[in-house]
Amino acid sequence: MNIPATFSAFRIHGKHDSQWRAGIEQVSLGELSPGEVVIRAAYSSVNYKDALAGSGKSQILRRFPLIGGIDVSGVVVASESPDFVVGEQVLVTGCGQSEVRDGGYAQYVRAEAASVVRLPDGLDLRQAMIIGTAGFTAALALLRMERLGQRPEQGPIVVTGASGGVGMMAIDILTRAGYEAHAITGKLDRLDFFTMLGARQVISREKLYWGQRPLEPTHWAGAMDSVGGEMLEGLTRVIAPQGSIASYGIAGGQELHTTVLPFVLRGVSLIGITASNAPRADRDEVWNRLAGDWRPTHLEAICTREVTLEELPQVFDTMLAGASFGRTLVRLDDSGPA
Repeated sequence: MNIPATFSAFRIHGKHDSQWRAGIEQVSLGELSPGEVVIRAAYSSVNYKDALAGSGKSQILRRFPLIGGIDVSGVVVASESPDFVVGEQVLVTGCGQSEVRDGGYAQYVRAEAASVVRLPDGLDLRQAMIIGTAGFTAALALLRMERLGQRPEQGPIVVTGASGGVGMMAIDILTRAGYEAHAITGKLDRLDFFTMLGARQVISREKLYWGQRPLEPTHWAGAMDSVGGEMLEGLTRVIAPQGSIASYGIAGGQELHTTVLPFVLRGVSLIGITASNAPRADRDEVWNRLAGDWRPTHLEAICTREVTLEELPQVFDTMLAGASFGRTLVRLDDSGPA
């Protein structure tokens, strides 16, 4: 396949003369970050980190300019790596995209071979990006929890931030894996949606009361937390013995005030989850599980919006205002000249 001289990309330049500069540009392959594999992009997605980076609300990018987008799926059109051949369907999530490397918001992406994952049987390119970093994070959390002994028979797993992309995926994946999933959310008007995903209980975050003692009566066998702060602090006090808490977000704060008692008296494990630089072996295992026995059942329902590159700024604003719901898919194969 011939690669065009220029193609469309959402490029972030940062702040110049007190104005944030980011938008659609025509770029060439030679301008992209180096890498052995060139991908004709089909889809990307919008994560909270993408909204922060693209709008300048947080210092996500470590150098400028960079093309945004931490996720991408597509077809290999050129390869200098023996691991990938032209025509293969692949995906990349994290691995420095839209942080230190040009990312997935472009019609063509150049990636390091070590970051590229061959699309597993059971998923297509669109489904892979509905899952994206959000689903990968949830599945990685469950993988790490199970390595420490978490099992469905221990009892329910509670998911905080349930209305976010990771939260929705976590409920769906947990249910597929045989767990009883409970959801904590501020959007009780979406009760039917969470129930459809598989949540057996939906709890208002406004009505939570953990108690103040270092150890309180136990409520759940484990937890997946995207909130941090006081939410994570409370969870440490109410998780049953030998349970695990997977922590992967700071929506409610980055500080944690707790005691060691849940860890040394109940054997609770606190697991840090980083999706952006997970080991390659874990990446392959997680994606194979996501295409197999952990494959989310409700992908089309979780994907509530599909947009082009030109619509990204509006999507960022909506997400940062807390008004978005579900996963937003970015269509790249027809968003500009090719």
